[in-house]
Amino acid sequence: MLVWILFAAATFLALLFLHPHFFQDVQHIRTKLKLRRRVLKYAQTNYSIVDWFSEAVKAQPHKQFILYEDETFSYQDADDLSNKAARVFLQSGRVKEGDTVALFLGNEPMFVWLWLGLVKIGCSAAFLNYNIRSKSLLHCFSCCGATALVAAEELQDAVEEVLPSLLQQQVSVFYLADRCRTADVESFKDKMSQASAEPIPKDLRSHLTLQSPAVYIYTSGTTGLPKAALVTHSKLWNICLLLCLSGVNSTDVIYVSLPLYHSAGFLGVVGAIERGITVALRRKFSASQFWDDCRKYNVTVIQYIGEIMRYLCNTPKKLNDQSHKVRLAIGNGIREDVWSDFISRFGNVQITEFYGATEGNFSLVNYSGKIGAVGRDTFMYKWYFPYAVIKYSVDKGQPLRDSSGFCIEAAKGEPGLMVCEISRSAPFFGYSTDLQQTEKKKLHNVFKRGDVYFNTGDLLRIDEDHFIYFQDRVGDTFRWKGENVATTEVADVLTQVDFIKEANVYGVEVPGQEGRAGMAAVTLSEGQRFDSACVFKHVKSFLPTYARPRFMRIQSSLDVTGTFKHLKVKLVEEGFDPNQITDPLYFLDEKDKNYVPLTLDIFNSVTSGKTKI
Repeated sequence: MLVWILFAAATFLALLFLHPHFFQDVQHIRTKLKLRRRVLKYAQTNYSIVDWFSEAVKAQPHKQFILYEDETFSYQDADDLSNKAARVFLQSGRVKEGDTVALFLGNEPMFVWLWLGLVKIGCSAAFLNYNIRSKSLLHCFSCCGATALVAAEELQDAVEEVLPSLLQQQVSVFYLADRCRTADVESFKDKMSQASAEPIPKDLRSHLTLQSPAVYIYTSGTTGLPKAALVTHSKLWNICLLLCLSGVNSTDVIYVSLPLYHSAGFLGVVGAIERGITVALRRKFSASQFWDDCRKYNVTVIQYIGEIMRYLCNTPKKLNDQSHKVRLAIGNGIREDVWSDFISRFGNVQITEFYGATEGNFSLVNYSGKIGAVGRDTFMYKWYFPYAVIKYSVDKGQPLRDSSGFCIEAAKGEPGLMVCEISRSAPFFGYSTDLQQTEKKKLHNVFKRGDVYFNTGDLLRIDEDHFIYFQDRVGDTFRWKGENVATTEVADVLTQVDFIKEANVYGVEVPGQEGRAGMAAVTLSEGQRFDSACVFKHVKSFLPTYARPRFMRIQSSLDVTGTFKHLKVKLVEEGFDPNQITDPLYFLDEKDKNYVPLTLDIFNSVTSGKTKI
């Protein structure tokens, strides 16, 4: 017996030595499957997150739900105000069962009341980015099939610009203003102040199933017009359970400064409903006010995207940097160096990095705390949620296939395209009214005839220890001198230079050259100048020859989306032509060992082929 005990102990120790994350892996998959069973159970009775909210109101009516500026709203307040919003829609006679209403406003409690109110009457909402205008605004409104629009008072001018087109389509338009200055537009706030807060009969949403639309959330549109991703009530459950999966508990207060029109920000609110916790909501992210807000509202959980963490690390250091109650940060896109800097400066905050897309059928969570990783590659997870990282040709813009026509899994350490099998348990709902773009996200016959996988459009890699790392977007990676260049890696290297604040890296066409040459648009830290020789020395030390930006463009600011993703389309179109660009331009001169000003003579020499790059 003793021999067997010793043998078992030795086996156990060997397992821990060879697979130190084994028990973490097992615990994660167990939790994931438990949550999956929970959603399947809800599907049997069409139990939605709004049903859960109603029970939370009964259980804790006076608990704080939303803290906004100097206002406090309890769960009961939220229920009453969303009931009022629902009645305005009902009494208008213009919104009926199953309709979609577009919401065009920023972060404020009304955003939440409107969405809750719409679901209570069996409708869905489309979240419009409040930065879009004109053609893009009309496009986003039309592609979700909305029959009504509710817009913030400060966005009236943007609506007026497209109002004739909306009225021609017989769209009902409401402003969140006390009075309306425009004919054919009604005041929502005025009607809401007069509406009853009595509970909304549940039978008004009896037609909803977990496969019904809960909300339409738009892609950021970095490479074209935004697409409306369909989020069903089932998908919404999976989104909001991320907070549960990350260890958020009932005593937490979550700080949401990301835009609610994006899934990252909306996740914070619906996840808070599921956890029954308090949301500290901010109108817009502010690096200078971030920690003051956390202290003011006793925040314990924060949400982030990578750029937010970098902005915070770039603020002037203060003596009270670690004087806060934040214990957990949940988000995606944080770089390894920023991750380390953040913890060193702001204290031992647990960072839970996740990977996923609004429209995707697949997600990863870095539950082990490995700096820089987005998750772990385990056979257990693959068994339940089949995915793969496959070889991808940047030149051809498609996966590589073997002689039988099937895709090839990438080797350890090799960047490849992340794909996940589309199945009943991992569905892909696609984009509203855009069958062509929906089909583009599908890969057929990946590993066997007839299978279909979701194409994430992202390049990831898996290291020898089975950690998964995000590499780049497929459209961002470019090919130069026969090598693939990951724009995120180059940008990370450039921003390590003290005086470079931000970097947006992309590939530009050069006449007579195959592929695209690297170019970087950068902004400088306040009061700093561009030290060209220093940048040359830095990129030479840290980047291979093919990855070094051939051109540099100094800008006062970089154009970004509402979630701080860099916009590249216009920059790529403008290229490195000093005839079109008024910003300072520099050219990497190998002979001079410097970035030299890009003059017209140099431009003509490069484009004519006289100067080799």
